[in-house]
Amino acid sequence: MAFLVQKYGGTSVGSTERIKQVARRVAEFRAQGHKLVVVVSAMSGETNRLVSLAKEIQSNPDPRELDVILSTGEQVTIGLLAMALRELGVKAKSYTGPQVSITTNNAHTKARILKIDENPVCADLAAGYVIIVAGFQGVDETGDITTLGRGGSDTTAVALAAALRADECQIYTDVNGIYTTDPRVVPEARKLDTITFEEMLEMASLGSKVLQIRSVEFAGRYKVKLRVLSSFEEGEGTLITFEEDNKMEQPIISGIAFNRDESKITVVGVPDHPGIAYQILGPVADANIDVDMIIQNVGHDGTTDFSFTVHRNEYARTMDVLKQQVLPHIGAREVIGGDKIAKVSVIGVGMRSYAGIASKMFRVLAEEGINIRMIATSEIKISVVVDEKYMELAVRILHKAFDLDQVNNTSTKTC
Repeated sequence: MAFLVQKYGGTSVGSTERIKQVARRVAEFRAQGHKLVVVVSAMSGETNRLVSLAKEIQSNPDPRELDVILSTGEQVTIGLLAMALRELGVKAKSYTGPQVSITTNNAHTKARILKIDENPVCADLAAGYVIIVAGFQGVDETGDITTLGRGGSDTTAVALAAALRADECQIYTDVNGIYTTDPRVVPEARKLDTITFEEMLEMASLGSKVLQIRSVEFAGRYKVKLRVLSSFEEGEGTLITFEEDNKMEQPIISGIAFNRDESKITVVGVPDHPGIAYQILGPVADANIDVDMIIQNVGHDGTTDFSFTVHRNEYARTMDVLKQQVLPHIGAREVIGGDKIAKVSVIGVGMRSYAGIASKMFRVLAEEGINIRMIATSEIKISVVVDEKYMELAVRILHKAFDLDQVNNTSTKTC
């Protein structure tokens, strides 16, 4: 008997029949004596439909009103799932984000959770209810509805698990765990039984779509036991662990992540003096645009080139900020860029104790004629930016080069 927070994504609740299947699964857990809070997303495709409706009215939808519209998707799902559970004889009660009192800041369409009032949910759990919570949404301190950004239901689930001190947070999705890379790109990719929070955080930040990065950060910060499972088949899924197994050696590389949604921008002829990076990136940050990889070239004749990447959806807006606010102020020569690039990364905590990973990665790419445009490293990852047309080839050859298609790669090796 345990206290579980379960989250079901859009494909898991994509039709009334699938909602009934989720209800049967939840009822089985309840019959085993488990205490349950269930977080659900909008039905598959519903959020896109709502965005399209908003854009038919306003080409650049007002963020506050867009949040009002988007929050309705999850409200439909919680009501339907609560009804399906009641049909099975299970006491169930639905909550919107504001009803739970998930308080966020006022950054509409990508708000961050500030606090959760767990008292109403705890009272209904004590009364024997299964609690159904709308993911992806909250309320700011003025009472306005907010949403947490794409994938925000994962963050809702982990935040509730932390606030309610649940034994485990289970993320049910359309895949049966975390893989060494996307099986659609590399059919030989294998499911991992376990992965560390550090590795999962890197994979989420570098393009893996299984979990929203903020949910992984939240789980790591509050020590929430997190597991990824399939809604459509049985299995143990992948457990995201807090610590490495110190008794055995880690695999060198655990996975290959990639991200197509990248764009590269270069500010050419930047005056090479202290504070120039802030003068360039400050206005970008003020526009609420996230910057990823950053490279400043060696100065020459008093100037340098400053390059960075942003999400492809932010490319046009970033270029506008730089041309309108930055270029005239700092006296740089020009701003150039392109959005036909991709990021490929190798990830693994085992890299800490192995030399030569970077040189092997670069050699393998060079042998296939793949040019590297940018490089970034950390203790457990190496990322490169390449032309988008080479992305899938890069992923396949790196997956093979680091033996990720071999079963014994994820088995621990004797020390």
